[in-house]
Amino acid sequence: MFQIIGIVVVFAMVFGGFLLAGGHLDTILAAMPFEMMMIGGAAVGAFLIGNSFKTVMAAGAGIGKLMAGPKWKAKDYTDLLALLFILTKTMKTKGVVAIEAHIEKPNESSIFQNYPKILKDHFATDLICDTIRMMTMNLEDPHQVEEVIDKQIEKHHHEAHRASHALQNMADALPALGIVAAVLGIIKTMSSIDQPPAYLGKLIGSALVGTFLGVFLAYGFVGPFAARLTQVIDEEAAFYKIIKDVLVAHLHGNAAQVSVEIGRGQVPSDCQPTFAQLEEALGGVTI
Repeated sequence: MFQIIGIVVVFAMVFGGFLLAGGHLDTILAAMPFEMMMIGGAAVGAFLIGNSFKTVMAAGAGIGKLMAGPKWKAKDYTDLLALLFILTKTMKTKGVVAIEAHIEKPNESSIFQNYPKILKDHFATDLICDTIRMMTMNLEDPHQVEEVIDKQIEKHHHEAHRASHALQNMADALPALGIVAAVLGIIKTMSSIDQPPAYLGKLIGSALVGTFLGVFLAYGFVGPFAARLTQVIDEEAAFYKIIKDVLVAHLHGNAAQVSVEIGRGQVPSDCQPTFAQLEEALGGVTI
């Protein structure tokens, strides 16, 4: 919602200020289709040249992501803590054998099926299952497990950021592509140097539209889109760090209730359940 408001504000302030200053949109509107074809087309072409198909598709999906915001909401963090509580409690009370069936086939697990949104996220599910599987293989050094999880999260985070980096590279290139379009406009103007000043003025004005559009698109839209996508990805990464915090706390010998309380303390403030809310959620689970 804020992104839509921002787009409206950018257009209103830039073009509204131009009109209030006595400017006329006729030159801009006349030149814009051709300038957009050159600048936008070159930007898209360069984007395709410089990125893999997977990154291009991720960037397209990222536009929807930055509009919708992080996919993990307050309820999802509470669900994650409840899921981890059940898993760690089961390991402590029933042993390794009781947990193996759940981590080997999470899609068929009665525990994971209670949290379909988490189960649908392959990285979150794999991170939980792979870490617990390591624990069942006697890898019980909390520091070593924490290092392994950190590397997995870092790898996932790096790959998730490829789309935002690609958009930022496009934003960085747009002003230069605007200059390219402007230079072509000047070349066109120079070929008509024998025309009256009024006609030449329109040609120069059309050429400068290219520079304007390159800078306008870069700093008014594509750059902010890339920045917002980076923020969303960073906010979503907090979800996976909760998994690390709880499982590492479990390896340190803490009770399941204490482990999830440690994880609760690391939940982003706007999504963090209170102690009472978490107690209520855990009170409804069965081991």
